[in-house]
Amino acid sequence: MLYLFDSERKKPIQVMMAYANSLYLLADWFRQIWAESLGKAVDLDGQKVNVGPTPVKALGTTDQHSQVQLYIEGPFDKVFVFLEAKKFRTELPLPRLYDDVSSLNYLGGQTINKLMAAEFTATREALSRQERPSLTITFPELNAHGVGEFCMLIEIATTIAGALYHVNPFDQPGVEHGKLLTYGLMGRKGYEDKAKTIGV
Repeated sequence: MLYLFDSERKKPIQVMMAYANSLYLLADWFRQIWAESLGKAVDLDGQKVNVGPTPVKALGTTDQHSQVQLYIEGPFDKVFVFLEAKKFRTELPLPRLYDDVSSLNYLGGQTINKLMAAEFTATREALSRQERPSLTITFPELNAHGVGEFCMLIEIATTIAGALYHVNPFDQPGVEHGKLLTYGLMGRKGYEDKAKTIGV
């Protein structure tokens, strides 16, 4: 689906927004594996193609207040993948305070968990109403089993996306080139010629 949004709908920016702090590193890992595996200069036939979507990570609710304005009203060049947690490891109640402040008192007696769920639902709906496409990956609870399933899903999807883009998702020539230049700049034996190629 993400491949089709990139190639057919001109949405090369793919935002993964995690609605749980413990899922944020999964969005970080998605960004790494998706960029490293699919951003390639040449295809499997050796043809110059310069392809690859641009993955972005975000943490709801923190980043929704700094990024969602762009996502809702900015260019139509993004697709969103939400990571939703149905059951948190801890339930955190909100105290009953500020009885005389109507903009706050309604929260008293509720939970941060419910607030997070409401923020997620509202953000997804706001994006949908502006015709911004999204999908949601739901974790029934936050545990090793669910994380393992997610990692396997993304690894398989990355391999399939490599075939669709017609690139090798299992190498990283751009990263390797930078490493070789770094070795030369740092004086590693056998890589002296690399530093000379950039005039150092």
